[in-house]
Amino acid sequence: AENAKADATKTQIRSIETALDLYRLHNSRYPSTEQGLKSLLIKPEIGLIPKNWNGPYLRGKNLPTDGWSNPYSYLSGNGKNYEIISFGADGIQGGTNLDKDINSKDL
Repeated sequence: AENAKADATKTQIRSIETALDLYRLHNSRYPSTEQGLKSLLIKPEIGLIPKNWNGPYLRGKNLPTDGWSNPYSYLSGNGKNYEIISFGADGIQGGTNLDKDINSKDL
């Protein structure tokens, strides 16, 4: 069952990546770390305000969580790239096996 949660998490990250790509297509950049993944649901009001925001880019009213019901960590340094991270079964950074972090860069 835990392996299924890891697989579901990887699928979810790919789905968020698709939404982020659409966001970038409209706004020429990814949301900043501060703007976060919630930029996919509501137009950011901090940082560089996207003029062509045409979301929501995700279905539902809440941000998706990973297979263990934890929020994803989202980092974007310059709007040109990003990382989406699940901290795995233990919900904390690092770890091995099922506790290992799942990073969008590694998929």
